[in-house]
Parts: sequence; C-alpha cells; structure tokens
Amino acid sequence: MMSDLSPTVYIVDDDTSILRAIARLLAGVGYHVETYSSPREFIQSAVGGVPGCVILDMHMPEINGLEVQHQLAIKGVVLSVIFLTAHGQIDQCVDALKSGAVDFLTKPVSDANLLAAVAAGLRKSEVRHKKQREINTLKERLASLSPREHQVFSLVVTGLLNKQIAAELG
Repeated sequence: MMSDLSPTVYIVDDDTSILRAIARLLAGVGYHVETYSSPREFIQSAVGGVPGCVILDMHMPEINGLEVQHQLAIKGVVLSVIFLTAHGQIDQCVDALKSGAVDFLTKPVSDANLLAAVAAGLRKSEVRHKKQREINTLKERLASLSPREHQVFSLVVTGLLNKQIAAELG
C-alpha cells in the first residue's frame, strides 16, 4: 500500500509514439504519469520528494539512460529506474542493474511485464522514501539535543553503562 503521497511514473523517451502509448497504458490503470521527450528537461525538473519511478529509454540523442540515472543520483533524486530499450546489450543491462535499476526491459515490451516492473519500482521507491523520512526524523531529533545531551548521547552509543557515563562526565 502506498502512502498518502501520490506516486508518479515518469517516462523519458525521445520517441513520442512510445511516450504516448506507455502514458496511456499507465494512466489507464490509475497511475499519475508525466512524460518527457528530453532527458535534460527531465533531469532539470526531477524531484525526489514523492515516491515514484522513471521509465528511461537507454538510447537517446542528447544523453543516454545510464547518464540520466547517474545525474539523478548526483542530484539526490531517489526514484526507482526502469530501463526500456530497443537495442539492449548485456553490458548495459549489467551496468544499469549494478547502479540500482529495478528492471531492464526490451522494446517491444508486453503490458504485463511493464506494469509488473512499474509496480515493483513504486514499491521499492515507497520503502526508500519511508527510510529517508525516518532518517530525517532522527537527524531532527539529534539536532535538537543540547550540548550536554550530545555528550551523553555520544557515550551511550559507544556502549557505556549509565554508571560509566556518569563517571566519565563527572
């Protein structure tokens, strides 16, 4: 089950007929979809505040899909990535999966395979966002500690007992 944040499926492909077909399929089953024919435009607009996934064409004129994935990571955008290509090569597939891609599909892709990959990507994205929210909450709590509380906390995390902490801090 997804959180109250509405997940988005981004589609990035320089072939407008592919963009339209995939967008219709995904919107038809209830997904919020955004399409981009320019990978650079997508990178500039991509934000990671909402769970989502991106379906990336591997071969585009401006920039290839692996570079888009890399640029998203540099920006700190946490989206699950699904590669879709007409000319998949084993080394590209391996690189994509090692870099964290959810799936690597070849065109033409069956509706069932694409929908399964999107569902898996959105589940993975939801888990990542939940973990990130927990980390952010912990960072906020840590930042709210007084200097003395920081001293005590630093000793607690080293495994010292209360008596040892008291002796250490006087």
